[in-house]
Amino acid sequence: MSDFELAPGDEEGPSITVPPGWFTRAIAVEPESRFVDVNGVKVHYLRWGDRTKPGLLLVHGNGAHARWWSFVAPFLAREYSVAAIDITGMGDSGWHEKYSIETFAEEQMAVCEDAGFFDGEEPPIIVGHSFGGFITILTGSLYGERLAGTVIVDSPVNPPDRPGGPPNRQFRPHRIYPTLEAAMERFRLAPPQPCENRYIVDYIARHSLKQVANPEGGMGWTWKFDPAIWQRFNIGDMGARLAQTRCRIAIMRGEFSVLLPAEIGEYMFNLLGRAAPVIEIPQARHHVMLDQPLAFVAALRALLADWDHSAPSRKIVSGPLPSPFGS
Repeated sequence: MSDFELAPGDEEGPSITVPPGWFTRAIAVEPESRFVDVNGVKVHYLRWGDRTKPGLLLVHGNGAHARWWSFVAPFLAREYSVAAIDITGMGDSGWHEKYSIETFAEEQMAVCEDAGFFDGEEPPIIVGHSFGGFITILTGSLYGERLAGTVIVDSPVNPPDRPGGPPNRQFRPHRIYPTLEAAMERFRLAPPQPCENRYIVDYIARHSLKQVANPEGGMGWTWKFDPAIWQRFNIGDMGARLAQTRCRIAIMRGEFSVLLPAEIGEYMFNLLGRAAPVIEIPQARHHVMLDQPLAFVAALRALLADWDHSAPSRKIVSGPLPSPFGS
């Protein structure tokens, strides 16, 4: 968690609780639900669109789930076969006794395989938000020669004087709430930020919960993600991995993001040889697709259309890479 201050002149407006027509139509497009086994654990994902189209994998952030993309994916499914993964320990995927970012990268590739993204002539693209972007950076450095590109959405790669990484939280079992409504009232974005699109926050909160037996009797509701996921978790050297990306890459950031401000975008731009775009989504904070969903869709579609009709200018690393965590 980190504190957040509104930008000057950018006070939070009234919450929008009634879903607009575009949102209602998007979530009404029910995706296919599938599982694939990775290292003995079931990985769940959702899939939209025509399987014969090029593949596009969407990856959620910390403690989130595939349904964070349910109102975005149908727009992208016009040009792509779209999948959204539940990273293990989150959403409807299974849990591990111990987690590693390398395993998460394997899961991304396994979902691409199972969804048929490697069956056509055009390799897939992976879009990762927040912690999902860190996984995608690693995937691009290890498996980028099999990808058409990666898009990193508000996942900060910090200089040495601005330490970051996954949360280091004390383990606490999830609380069980008596009703779905009581649980949803406890839902919070992390890092904390206002979000005017309350209808989106309510939608993802509802899909963040599962019904379980309550030790006090009857049934209750609790969070889907594994509360032990961040125990002894090592994210590795993201700066080195970013520079070693083996495919096209682009960075997206929210204009008022507390995690990836403009100066961090510039730092990442330099790590990429000043030859990969850093795209700012106006009026968005860290949770870009919640704050400005249609602007995010428009920017992503424009980027992908440009990639489809242009050649990369950035030199791609080739040859074997060192282990992400040293020898």
